[in-house]
Amino acid sequence: MLTVGSFKAGDQVTAFYKTGKYIGEITDASRPQSYLVRVLAVEKHPMQGDLHNPKEADVLMFHQRKALAFREQTNVPKNMVKPYSGDIPSYGQSLQEAVARAIQELEGKEDRWSKKSLESLRELEKEYSANQ
Repeated sequence: MLTVGSFKAGDQVTAFYKTGKYIGEITDASRPQSYLVRVLAVEKHPMQGDLHNPKEADVLMFHQRKALAFREQTNVPKNMVKPYSGDIPSYGQSLQEAVARAIQELEGKEDRWSKKSLESLRELEKEYSANQ
């Protein structure tokens, strides 16, 4: 089993980026504090709203947060990268399932943040479906 700091280019990993979780591959392991990860699938859709005020609806700007795109590369802190073994699902299917899970978790909740998040996720769900 690989440990943090032992990844090399081409290794399959899970990566937590902001509030989302992705399956991808390392494309650059030479950076001192982070790995460059290419996104191949979505495990957890990012939370909606302001990252600095999580689960707060009354913020200056309530951000609609999209998942990282297929093959998009991002720097992920080394401690947020873990080994991944198994089949990598298709990006499109994993994105649809991740947003559906996020919506399901919010349905029926009555607080303002949940309602705003649900509205935002439903818009994203339509946008994702139209782009596939």
